[in-house]
Amino acid sequence: MGIDSKPTNYPNHIGMIMDGNGRWAKERGLSRNKGHRQGVEACQRVVKACQELDVHYLTLYAFSAENWKRPESEVNALMELLEYFLAKELKTLVEKKIRLRAIGRLDGLPAHLNRAVVEAIDATKEFNEWNLTLALNYSSRNEIVDAAKSISNAVAEGRLSVGDIDWDTFAEGMYTHDLPDPDLIIRTSGENRLSNFLMMQSAYAELVFTDTYWPDFTKAHLEECIKTYCARERRYGLTGEQVSKKKLVSK
Repeated sequence: MGIDSKPTNYPNHIGMIMDGNGRWAKERGLSRNKGHRQGVEACQRVVKACQELDVHYLTLYAFSAENWKRPESEVNALMELLEYFLAKELKTLVEKKIRLRAIGRLDGLPAHLNRAVVEAIDATKEFNEWNLTLALNYSSRNEIVDAAKSISNAVAEGRLSVGDIDWDTFAEGMYTHDLPDPDLIIRTSGENRLSNFLMMQSAYAELVFTDTYWPDFTKAHLEECIKTYCARERRYGLTGEQVSKKKLVSK
């Protein structure tokens, strides 16, 4: 799929649920940590592929709030890998002019990782065309709770009236307030669920599930997922006839 020939219904924002590191490793007789390390390499490939395929926003589900329940040794290894990814990729992000963001309860991360995240965000904050967001200590339910608290505080302090609350107002309190909603959510490894990832923002996203484990995910797999997306018709509650009519009017 060449960029010059891309269809009009092309995804601008892709969210990735990166799943299957542990099973990939187990099938090869390797440790789960080895699987996660291979998963970091897949992250690097996909970030590069998105820029090559003209996808301007990529959000990676790097560490969920529920992942803290995993064995301590695995959690520690994941924290180390996240810091390793940031250190290794920061130069590339700057060279490729990719802006880094992070969403989630970042204050719950280890201090050294939090510092690395903040430094990487600061180093890339002037870039706008290409965007990478890491979901860290992220939970969609926590995000909704935090947004509700923000709205409640604004009402209590007289900065907002209850009658003025609508979705746009509520969305301003979300972690993703400065990002477009995802057009496409991809989950690897054959699991068919969102697992608390961008649930509100994905209300009208297309979902693509692939059996490929995350460590094996390549640019070719991403292209195939994008082709699947482009073959679908996004109706946003309208009928197919209404969508076709709108397309004709906009030409």
